[in-house]
Amino acid sequence: MGAIKDKKKLARLKTKKHIRKTIFGTPDRPRLVVFRSARHIYAQLVDDTNQRTITGISSLTANLKDELSKAGNRTEVAKLVGVKVAEKAKDLKLGKVVFDRNGYLYHGRVKALADGAREGGLKF
Repeated sequence: MGAIKDKKKLARLKTKKHIRKTIFGTPDRPRLVVFRSARHIYAQLVDDTNQRTITGISSLTANLKDELSKAGNRTEVAKLVGVKVAEKAKDLKLGKVVFDRNGYLYHGRVKALADGAREGGLKF
């Protein structure tokens, strides 16, 4: 079973490497990076020009506990995280981002996060 997981991880990393050849975040238009684990989902805005993380939010963020407890499943949690990262970006006066799905398929929780970010006002 472990070998299968390793193959899956290697395939995702290969896809990630291929995607990152073309996606690049700037201070005006940062890269919105998504990472998902089995339980949680994380989103960061990254400026690749200056090599720094501008902001980040996840399903573990302390001030979201009440709202996340009302969400029914992990897909709804991902959508809420997308809305919250869009609000943080708006506070930093960022309206456009480059979406980096980090090698994951654009489906399920990754898509829900992207939809939530769009609802929050970010443009991809």
